[in-house]
Amino acid sequence: MEAVLKSVPSLATAQEPIAELQDFRAELYACLTGRGDALFELADAVLCADGPVRTLVDLALAPEHRRGHGALYGGLYKGRIDVERLRRAVAGMPLPKAVDGRIVLAVDVSPWLRPDAATCPDRSFWPYVPPWHGQAPNDAGWPYSVVAALETGRTSWTALLDAIRLEPGADLAAVTTAQLREVVERLLAAGQWHEGDPKILVVLDSGYDAPRIAHLLCGLPVQILGRPRTDRVMRRPTPPRVYDCRAAAEALCCIQAAYPTSGRSMSGPSLGG
Repeated sequence: MEAVLKSVPSLATAQEPIAELQDFRAELYACLTGRGDALFELADAVLCADGPVRTLVDLALAPEHRRGHGALYGGLYKGRIDVERLRRAVAGMPLPKAVDGRIVLAVDVSPWLRPDAATCPDRSFWPYVPPWHGQAPNDAGWPYSVVAALETGRTSWTALLDAIRLEPGADLAAVTTAQLREVVERLLAAGQWHEGDPKILVVLDSGYDAPRIAHLLCGLPVQILGRPRTDRVMRRPTPPRVYDCRAAAEALCCIQAAYPTSGRSMSGPSLGG
């Protein structure tokens, strides 16, 4: 009987994820400072959609969105979100970790392509490889720098922690450093990392300047792991220095020939004292 009780999870343990989800939904609703009801139902409609969301009209017809399409557009136009509070709430949620308990963060840039939106401001050109195309043409869109927490194993599930839009011509290393610093500080404030835990591992792609980012993040409990570019050549070890007496004598002869003595002599103490 005791073995059976130990093999069956307790009701309290099974209800913990549900309680965490309820607390997060309550905090999410508190972050919606304007048109909160319309935005909250809109978020439920996006999460419960059967596939990719292509039009707002489809969201208005979703069962989770109980309001009319007018409320949907009104929430998007007049709604307000306390972004900083929402970021703190996301940082306080349980995070996936590696086998050794280390927090692993990944940073990458993902563009939101808007090739036909000619009037949208601050668009940039980013390479995009469509399934039917063999090359990588450039399409206009909004690039977003995304920070996510990874878990161990072959899985596509990640915990998104932050996303910011890059302005045209922005310094990628500087923006990434500021974003990572804010994310790590929020994780520390939420108690996700304590003294003595393994340092937070930050994984970067080949497009990032890993040494510069590591230098700018000095003072934080992080380690930087960057993938080198394919055109980088690793520096070879310095060969040992061999003193060649013959080469030194030839160099001395060349110097004497270029600068002959002028008849004036200088005297001074010898090296021996």
